[in-house]
Amino acid sequence: MPFQQGLLATPVPVHARHLFFALQSLEALPAVLDTLLPHVDGRSLILGIGAPLVKALGRDIPGLRAFPQLDAAVENPSTQHALWLWLRSDERGDLVLQAQALEQMLAPALRLADSVDGFLHRGGLDLTGYEDGTENPSDDDAVHAAILAGGQPGMDGSSFAAFQLWKHDLSYFKALPQADQDNIIGRRLSDNEELDDAPASAHVKRTAQESYAPEAFMVRRSVSWADNRGAGLAFVALGRSFEAFEAQLRRMSGLEDGVTDALYRFSRPLTGGYYWCPPMGEGGLDLRALLQA
Repeated sequence: MPFQQGLLATPVPVHARHLFFALQSLEALPAVLDTLLPHVDGRSLILGIGAPLVKALGRDIPGLRAFPQLDAAVENPSTQHALWLWLRSDERGDLVLQAQALEQMLAPALRLADSVDGFLHRGGLDLTGYEDGTENPSDDDAVHAAILAGGQPGMDGSSFAAFQLWKHDLSYFKALPQADQDNIIGRRLSDNEELDDAPASAHVKRTAQESYAPEAFMVRRSVSWADNRGAGLAFVALGRSFEAFEAQLRRMSGLEDGVTDALYRFSRPLTGGYYWCPPMGEGGLDLRALLQA
């Protein structure tokens, strides 16, 4: 099943597990990849390749780079890894078993560096109670925003993914008056309607995709998360490049006009990584762009 059909055209599963790997043996990598590829279907298991892995192979993926280090008043950490595996299922137990099997499968070449369990909260609400991804493109617009096209062998049908793990201070946020909460998000909790008089720092105003030049449309497939680090949003943005995500992150961080997104009042990103998701064809994952000289 093509990438855009398998990932964009299906509902967000109830559970997700994000696995991040560091490269530890380049010599063992080709055999490990040969074993892994048949398991990647672009729907229940998505593979993302980071710049460290591409660099180690002596290759170049046009448009792929490491997560940026922004010189901003707020911190957006770069925790770039070599490989990202995104597991999705309606059964959490299946993900636990699958993650264990994948870690063992990759162990000769790749070391598990981080793992995040995500879950769909009340059909797609953030843990704050606000709807997440209200302005996501859909159908053909989603494919256009998230999937690369243009006649590039080995690249057409692929996507670039940005991942950030945002930790919320829910106690602080929930203690705020409802009007303050709404002004931070830029929408009313009661009906999800955008506030006409929201402050310039409201998250909705900072990230309005049509307000950029060029427009910064991307497709988000985020879920909530909770573990011993805290709780918040496991943010995933898919695009034809990283430009839309990076434009939004720079504006949120105050680098465009000096106004910092109010989201940072109660939430902070703990991680940040950029990944290339190769195209899926009838024969499975297409890694020509990575493996051919």
